[in-house]
Amino acid sequence: MFGAREDEGAAPPAPLTFSDPTYVRELEGLFVPWTAEPAPDPRLLVLEDNVARDVGADAEALRTPAGIAALLGEGVEGTVAQGYAGHQFGAFSPRLGDGRALLLGEVLDRDGRRRDLHLKGSGRTPFARGGDGKAPVGPMLREHVISEAMHALGIPTTRALAVIATGETVYREVPLPGAVLVRVADSHLRVGTFEYVAKTLRDGELLGRLLDYAIARHHPHAADAEISALAFFDAVVAAQAELLARWMLVGFVHGVMNTDNMTISGETIDYGPCAFMERYDPATVFSSIDHGGRYAYGRQPLIAQWNLARLAEALLPLIGADAPEVAAEKATAILDTFPARFGEHWTAGVHAKLGLTAGVGEDEALVDDLLGLLHDEEVDWTLAFRALASTARGDTTAFAGLARDPAATTGWVQRWLACSPNPDVMDAVNPVVIPRNEAVEDALAHATAGDLGPYERLVDAVRRPFATDAAPAYTQPAERDAGDYVTYCGT
Repeated sequence: MFGAREDEGAAPPAPLTFSDPTYVRELEGLFVPWTAEPAPDPRLLVLEDNVARDVGADAEALRTPAGIAALLGEGVEGTVAQGYAGHQFGAFSPRLGDGRALLLGEVLDRDGRRRDLHLKGSGRTPFARGGDGKAPVGPMLREHVISEAMHALGIPTTRALAVIATGETVYREVPLPGAVLVRVADSHLRVGTFEYVAKTLRDGELLGRLLDYAIARHHPHAADAEISALAFFDAVVAAQAELLARWMLVGFVHGVMNTDNMTISGETIDYGPCAFMERYDPATVFSSIDHGGRYAYGRQPLIAQWNLARLAEALLPLIGADAPEVAAEKATAILDTFPARFGEHWTAGVHAKLGLTAGVGEDEALVDDLLGLLHDEEVDWTLAFRALASTARGDTTAFAGLARDPAATTGWVQRWLACSPNPDVMDAVNPVVIPRNEAVEDALAHATAGDLGPYERLVDAVRRPFATDAAPAYTQPAERDAGDYVTYCGT
């Protein structure tokens, strides 16, 4: 078993023991064998014991020098850099791949599910495109804390098993301490993986193998369909519609929704220029390079559907090579279901956030009018729903006090209260704690300087998103005069 404890007095457990490397065995042509660059002075910053247990590992064995070395890929055979392409800000890049990452191997978790262990920041690979292949401490810790917040909120996500300082200096305008992230994922198959095979390699045989592999690993029911590629596409559309609704309901902004950052499994992946929206504004953008607002909060469902159209294009030869027009019609019919599927999850979710378990009755405009009110009054998205629960219990100032003009909320609140909202339902789905931007930046700055205390407190807080006893730093809105918040990908 992966990382299992031995009986007392026996030899210490192997830090990492991998399962059958199915990706490498079945998908030759989609990777380059490669090894991680050595870390001159590795130091463990984060080890998630619960993630280790999930994948059957012994956390104490991973804390040893041998365990840390194994997490960094030292002595691990068969590590590879995965190949994929992607549409980045709408423009096709035919060859991206793991430029600073490696697939360390595959493990079976406690439920028998196959999981990837993946390194990020482990050095240049043949896919590096001129980059140094390294990562600073700050962005790797950001991926850890945001993914922990998402997991605690019940949103499908990759997880960070570990973050390890390398003892090396990374240059990003200023010198910064380097780090490697060890990530656990259901897999690293992306929309961009299919684009790479279909559009860059133009390898029909490999495309068929990739489809069979993705179906077996993530959507096995599609194998029994009349047209397995079409059933697979339908499953991915369904998974992404639900994922995007979950993002939107908690105010999450991914930041870089390129096709190489959209998984086939439906997990959230690659937490780079990402953050949680505080004041409600559909135009909210956090990425330093998203100058046109392509990946703004309110555009995320549209971009998801656009990305899925690129997947459909890659799959067309497998849907019907003999009749491409018919294949395109079939794929389009499924793609066109995305808005309704997303809308169903969004509507159910926002009704729960408002305590309206039976819907909104005759007031069909109630949700849209709330969104307009939150925008006009610059109300904090997360705090709004917790305050409304208090309002439903009789505190007439709770929600009004969040608005610039408290009187502007009166009419809407009266309409909503007439629908008999259930505040207990609201409290069960509306978080108190999110990774607030100022708290995240403060924690990352301290961690980069060598003080992990604020960061550890932040992680502890986001693991309990519904806790009402959290410190004010994790529950208070940003100042109204605070400038735009900007995040960077760390490359």
